[in-house]
Order: sequence, then structure tokens, then C-alpha cells
Amino acid sequence: MNDADLAASFAIFAAKQQGAEEVAPDHILLGCLRAISRFGIATLGPWNLDLESLGVDWVRQPEGPRPKVAYAQAAVDLLDRAARIARSSGGNGVGIQHLLAAFAGEEAGLMGQLKRTFGMTSATWRAAVAQLAPAEPNGAAEPVEAKPAREFLTPEEAAEAVGVHVQTMRGYIRSGRLPAFRLAGERALRIRRADLEKVLDPLNGDKKEE
Repeated sequence: MNDADLAASFAIFAAKQQGAEEVAPDHILLGCLRAISRFGIATLGPWNLDLESLGVDWVRQPEGPRPKVAYAQAAVDLLDRAARIARSSGGNGVGIQHLLAAFAGEEAGLMGQLKRTFGMTSATWRAAVAQLAPAEPNGAAEPVEAKPAREFLTPEEAAEAVGVHVQTMRGYIRSGRLPAFRLAGERALRIRRADLEKVLDPLNGDKKEE
């Protein structure tokens, strides 16, 4: 499990502890802080954030498989923003630093509370998050042998292919907008590449891009 998946698990756990019906941006932020914390303290740049003061039981761990939950629209928008940040930095997938960076412009909720308490700004928050980003490798990268495109993709691969978060992709599947297949005897989903291309609507010449 990578750091972003760990943060997602903690976010769901936080939502369940609070009796929330949907995972909200505050839960995602708490999940991220829990994932980078040590002994209940999340160190981010010059700030040491005490999870106990934020109502997080940092000793208790999520139990059992990750339950299926709904994500609030604001949370989906934030996850999509994190995916765009990841693409802009040339990253392979969304990492916890991209999730945290997506909160930089937030002024409401828990992020707004932290900004007011610690005097944070969008710039100082992004600078602190940048310290979490893995260093770029030195020297030229080894050439990678091209592989033929596979016909069937996982939800994560499909999300990366069209530039949205995986939860957005799963929303397409649940709503029936995107057909998906389940492997026989397993829970794993697969999406046909041709079906994925059909969810992209062509932009007419007389319409301006939003």
C-alpha cells in the first residue's frame, strides 16, 4: 500500500469514526496527516501538528478490508485537483504530497482552521509539502522498452489514462456511464480501453473550452 492509499484508508476510518455518510475534504486531510505522522505528530515544514488536538485517535488502526463509502462532491473535486497537480509535476500517479498540495487554496473547514491557527498561507503550505516530495533522480533515465497497449485496464490505470482521480472513475462505473467487467470469482474490475474512450465527449468548434 502506497502513502496515498494509506491516507485514503485513514480518511475513510476518520469518516466512519465521526459517523459521516460521506468522505469529505476534512477527512482526506486528516488521513494525509495521519499517514505522515509519527507518534501522533505530523511534521510539515516548520509546523508540528498534534493529531490528538484534531480529534484523531492515532494509536487505533483501521480494521478489516476498506469499506465501500461515498465521497462528497467537494472531496471528488479535491482528488481531481490532486491528480492534475501530479500530472503537472510529471509524477507517476497521485502521491500524498499531491493530495496535501491540493489543499493549498482551501480556506474553509479544517484547512482554514490550520491556516488561521498557524498563520499559514498557500505559498508556505506548498513549500512545506514540497519537502515531502521525493527527490528527482540524477542523470538521464534509462530508456524504457515500449509495451503494446493492453485492451483491459484497472480502474487506477483508466483514471490515469484520462487524467481523473480513481474515485471519479469508480463513480463513472457506479452510475452506469462506463461499462466495467469483474474477473470471474474475484472483486477486481477491468475496463475495456474502447469503452473508456467513449466517455470523452468531443469539443465542438463553436463551444469554448471551460
